[in-house]
Amino acid sequence: MKVKIELFGASRDFSSHDSLEFDIDNNSTVKDIKSKIIDYLDNHCGGNEKFKKIVNSSVFCSDKNNIISDNYKITKNQKIAIIPPIGGG
Repeated sequence: MKVKIELFGASRDFSSHDSLEFDIDNNSTVKDIKSKIIDYLDNHCGGNEKFKKIVNSSVFCSDKNNIISDNYKITKNQKIAIIPPIGGG
């Protein structure tokens, strides 16, 4: 399956594009997606610790505009968004 991560706020610095796309296993969770993003940052952004902190402090939102937890399972090709804290909060 594929998951497309829309980048908002400070996470836009992760890429020159407005999203990231990953191949994932069936029933992957948001926690698994966070690991994929961290791996991406290690490989494409020199392991930027500030970026990793953004991933770990952000909330994720489903394609139906609902905040989703780390245990939320991705069961189909889906688009989700990463929403970093605003104003350093």
